[in-house]
Amino acid sequence: MKNMQKLDVTKLKEFENHPYKVKHDDEMELLIDSIKEHGILSPIIVRPLENDEYEIISGHRRLFASKRAGLAEVPALVIEIDRDNAAIALVDSNLHRDNISPSEKAFAYKLKMEAMSRQGHRTDLTSGQLVPKSDDNRTSAEIGEPYGESYKTVQRYIRLTYLHPKLLEYVDEGRIAFTPAVELSYLNDIEQQDLIQTIESEDCTPSLSQAVRMKKLSQAGELDDDKILEIMSEEKANQKERIKIPTEKLRKYFPKNYSTSQIEEAIIKMCEANYKRRQKQQPER
Repeated sequence: MKNMQKLDVTKLKEFENHPYKVKHDDEMELLIDSIKEHGILSPIIVRPLENDEYEIISGHRRLFASKRAGLAEVPALVIEIDRDNAAIALVDSNLHRDNISPSEKAFAYKLKMEAMSRQGHRTDLTSGQLVPKSDDNRTSAEIGEPYGESYKTVQRYIRLTYLHPKLLEYVDEGRIAFTPAVELSYLNDIEQQDLIQTIESEDCTPSLSQAVRMKKLSQAGELDDDKILEIMSEEKANQKERIKIPTEKLRKYFPKNYSTSQIEEAIIKMCEANYKRRQKQQPER
């Protein structure tokens, strides 16, 4: 059953553990301005809960913007649906986005995998994939098929959810590549924290070969902070000379929501602008 309603924003609840981040960035400011001028053009989608409340399936960003725009009510399509089907719909409503981060995709795949597994999905595929016969493999293949990704790729993304949040942040920023990150996900919590300390103190990130070696040592029970430092201190073949400035010294000069990569990009732009200004000030010869 579906029906359109105007709902009080205080009655709308975020979908618990939903994987998609709502950022107050430039795009959000544009959305807020648009809602102030035109209202919400596309209704959010919700499902009814107890106590006259509703859980959001699609529209977390629109709700955030609506609250910032001062709206007390928003148009909503109310759907009678159970939580597992709602989780699947939530994931599918956002996975097509071009700017989805690795961490968002990882937790989205995990959320859908768990929901489908509870529903007892056992799917025979028509995409031509050779999938080993297990429920998890079949479900992973079904999840990835609409997006052109194999069951192995889906499972590798889900492995990222085992990473410490800081390491996952490095993946989103592009400091750690996807494949090394998957290998690092097999390190235990203490090993991952030791790795983070080494990354921050030495200002370096692991290559694939380094990540593979740390995973093997971890599985053998032989990985400690000294071994991590030894591996990470090795000079990489393509390593270039770098200027090291601790992030905490720079953070106060930039918006709080800026990532490390955004700070680096802003600094480079400022250097380029300063260089051009000095070039113009030089007398002609």
